[in-house]
Amino acid sequence: MVSKVSFTLETPGGGRELSVAYERLGDGEPLLLLHGIGHHWQAWEPVLPVLAAERDVIAVDLPGFGASPALPDGVSYDLSTVVPVLGAFCEALGIDRPHVAGNSLGGLLALELGREKLVRSVTAISPAGFWTDGERRYAFGTLLAMRRGARILPLPVIDRLSRTAAGRAALTSTIYARPGRRSPEAVVAETLALREAAGFRRTLDAGRRVLFTDDVPGLPVTVAWGTRDRLLLRRQGVRAKQAIPGARLVRLPGCGHVPMNDDPALVARVILDGSR
Repeated sequence: MVSKVSFTLETPGGGRELSVAYERLGDGEPLLLLHGIGHHWQAWEPVLPVLAAERDVIAVDLPGFGASPALPDGVSYDLSTVVPVLGAFCEALGIDRPHVAGNSLGGLLALELGREKLVRSVTAISPAGFWTDGERRYAFGTLLAMRRGARILPLPVIDRLSRTAAGRAALTSTIYARPGRRSPEAVVAETLALREAAGFRRTLDAGRRVLFTDDVPGLPVTVAWGTRDRLLLRRQGVRAKQAIPGARLVRLPGCGHVPMNDDPALVARVILDGSR
């Protein structure tokens, strides 16, 4: 059952009321899951049963994505705002320094949470922020093309495409190495999530200024990268290891940019190992 929590975020313009949607299940040490741009918490569904067997799992819809409303007018989507939002979200739920795992944008946010010492371990899966200028332009251009496609296609066409393996590949092969494994219902839902994401453009604009170059000392960090990631190329994982020398760098063979669907057992094991 998806829940929502409201809280106040202190901004230069004063306190602003925010609301964040999330799914919570399982028992154990808290584990916060953060999805990528244009996605929603359901990106983690393939790994939730395994994670929830050992962790109190909180899968979040980031502000402006999924069922979470956009940030208020005048509040930016840059890291200096979204990281405190996530800190306030955890405080509102009574969670103290959870483990965190994030994918893409969520991986970048997870590393920032680690740098701010707001979490006890970080698993960053294909995190943003380790790109060259050319790689960033390529990734952003690809994301914008995906967004245009999601907004142009009529819902009956999306529904029809989702019912064949070839159609699911057409809709999602940029992020999945094995798109045929995704259910038709999940493909429709995430295509609509991309179409309707109120925070998409402002998050992308904020990302143009992002380059992650600092270490994350004092806590366990795992960086994992799919060998078939077509959006953020796997050589960026080497740069992540150079920036964070103490990190464990893990290859995800045969996996794409959103590997939770491609190899759920492997991704769940990497996350649990990183949070032990």
